[in-house]
Amino acid sequence: MSWTRRLVVALSVVLAALAATLLTAPGAQAHEERPVTFPDGSGSVPKLRTGEPDLLVCKTDRADLVRRISGFPAGLKARNLALFDRCVRGGHRHLQQAVDAVDRPGMTIAVLPGLYEEEPSLPPPAGACASLEAPTSALGYQILSYEQQKQCPHNQNLVAILGKKDLQIEGTGASRLDVVFDAKYAKLNAIRADESDGIYFRNFTAQRTTFNSLYVLAGDGFVIDDVLTRWNDEYGFLTFASDHGLYKNCESYGNGDSGIYPGSASDINNGRGYDVPRYSIEITGCRSHHNMVGYSGTAGDSVWVHDNEFDHNMGGASMDSAFPGHPGLPQNHARFERNLIHDNNQNYYPYVADGTCAEPPVERGYERGVVCPQISMPPGTGIITAGGNWNLYENNWVYGHQRAAFYLSAVPAFVRGESAWGKQADTSHHNRYAGNHLGVDRTGTPRPNRTDVWWDGQGGGNCWQADAGASSPGALPVCGTPRGEVSGGSDRLVGEPVKLAQLLVCADYDVRARRLPAGCDWYGARGIQRVETQLALAFAVVLALVGGALWWRRLRGSRVAGAAALVGLTGLALDVAGSTLSLASGPVPALALVLTGAGWTALGVTLRAERPALAWTTLSLGALTLLDAFDKAVLMIPWTPLSPAWLRGLLAVVWVLWALVASSARTPSRPTRRAAPAATAPGSAG
Repeated sequence: MSWTRRLVVALSVVLAALAATLLTAPGAQAHEERPVTFPDGSGSVPKLRTGEPDLLVCKTDRADLVRRISGFPAGLKARNLALFDRCVRGGHRHLQQAVDAVDRPGMTIAVLPGLYEEEPSLPPPAGACASLEAPTSALGYQILSYEQQKQCPHNQNLVAILGKKDLQIEGTGASRLDVVFDAKYAKLNAIRADESDGIYFRNFTAQRTTFNSLYVLAGDGFVIDDVLTRWNDEYGFLTFASDHGLYKNCESYGNGDSGIYPGSASDINNGRGYDVPRYSIEITGCRSHHNMVGYSGTAGDSVWVHDNEFDHNMGGASMDSAFPGHPGLPQNHARFERNLIHDNNQNYYPYVADGTCAEPPVERGYERGVVCPQISMPPGTGIITAGGNWNLYENNWVYGHQRAAFYLSAVPAFVRGESAWGKQADTSHHNRYAGNHLGVDRTGTPRPNRTDVWWDGQGGGNCWQADAGASSPGALPVCGTPRGEVSGGSDRLVGEPVKLAQLLVCADYDVRARRLPAGCDWYGARGIQRVETQLALAFAVVLALVGGALWWRRLRGSRVAGAAALVGLTGLALDVAGSTLSLASGPVPALALVLTGAGWTALGVTLRAERPALAWTTLSLGALTLLDAFDKAVLMIPWTPLSPAWLRGLLAVVWVLWALVASSARTPSRPTRRAAPAATAPGSAG
């Protein structure tokens, strides 16, 4: 690597740390698990078995069962009655008892309609299990090894499925609400399947945990079929370090992080382009709503997400490379298509501000619609990619968002614990947004997003469809018809300075400390409260004062200088106005740069005679400002590791100091002409 590129990368590390803080601040609150490796990929997606179950789980109250199945179709009612008689004679009363009775691969457990609180598993740890030695996560739970999970399966889990192969667990009700597993906020996980290849979950509900309802860890082959999860501190569904997975016809809501989280999916396509042989996890036919975010995936690699609905969350879906300890980073190769991603405008931060989320989970009111967001996130956003590569977003309906349809930013590698210089700018690259239906629903009814695209500007190979609406920046690289073809692309190592500052401020969020950043509009800041507006105003005030002093001391006799000052002041005022959320993606920011650049240029012309060196600096500043306007509104300038905004910002500092010196210097005094001697009158004496 050349020394110049090393210098730019080093700068990018320092500056991108601003953006990284957005995610590293809550990073300590993210999912933490024992070190795991990906499966070897020799498994397969399991198939549903339709024969008679091997094991049965039921309660013994026949009257309660009859009441629960009273509305079932006749055939399903008769089957449940027959299974009940068999279960009373030789079945189990708790799912954990049936799991413990599994003695070979390929068995099926059927669970009859009822509420299952798994009473033997609910008590807190006792004896040796109460004093296990293990690391403690930032959230306060122990990070147990697999051996410790086997030793004490109910320290953290209501139901623990450890090492069971090709096991199928299904409810026998008419809907997934007929069989309910309730952890009552007494356990970290409701159902945990750990190193259990080929597991199949079907037709039940799991709810009310202090972390997540259904957890699949290190599995090669799993299916989640027609399952509902709800009311959890963190996730509804969490599948981690797994391969050959399928979610279908699922639902999740009321979760403090995401409803669906395929974290660290098997990284089978790393190093490939857009065309891949297969995906490790498929998610289809699911709905995730009224969560902090509908879908999330730290290292959500090689996940195919299609024909789902993510709605009425704070954010529709997110992918990131921001949390250490997740195998498969940086995130890559998610594919989103034909999804409905709409109206993700919920704002649950007031529940943090008013102290609701500081109450014990059982008292927070999750069942009444309370959600306690665990990390910082921009409400009103469709799809967020915070450090991901080679992702495809095609043919989705994305509409009705109060902030942005698509949100893309980079995350440097040191955030995930990698310090090599060559990796620091390895996100976000080659993300393709093409053929999506933006601002309209499936019927064609207009449902505009406030902004279709928000991008920090970092990365190469990213592109958007040509018909994208309002965006920031206004000029976007455009996708060609073949994947990989990009028109007007750029490859920058650092994002835009103001956007990085915004991410830094917005990072300072802590749900447990009830700390909401004051300068961030994600948490309600408006107008002058917003950090972007504060920066624009400070910049404008400094330049106006220094420029005004320079004009008064050196140029007030020049009409050209006066006009230049007026044009520049108008540009600075528009820049402050353009920093507001409502104008940030329109023409105002670029117009502000044009006027400011024109003012500097004219001012530089008037300075040439008296201060030639300062004049050339002023002209250079004007040219960079006009170039920045072109870059943001017309075409992103290719082959530049930094945007013109960085260069004009650095030069502006030099100009301010130089202009102060020029303004304060004493004006050289002009020599005074001597009065001419009086002429001698004619005829006077000599």
